[in-house]
Amino acid sequence: MRENEDAGWVKGMGREELLGLPAAVDLEMGNRALGLGRSKGYELAKRGQYPCKVLRLGNAYRVVTADLLALLGLAA
Repeated sequence: MRENEDAGWVKGMGREELLGLPAAVDLEMGNRALGLGRSKGYELAKRGQYPCKVLRLGNAYRVVTADLLALLGLAA
């Protein structure tokens, strides 16, 4: 799924983009990879129900990329 520039929305990420992610990504990037909206992603993270491992660092959430890739079936 790719960016639809005309509508101004983004759904998911391609395999190449996913495999190029750093060790941990911000919650917005994790949401994008999973096709989750911003509000839903933050709601799940706050409740401890995000579908993969999330680290809380101060006020920020970071998604562990290895868990994200495993969830998506792209683990090495």
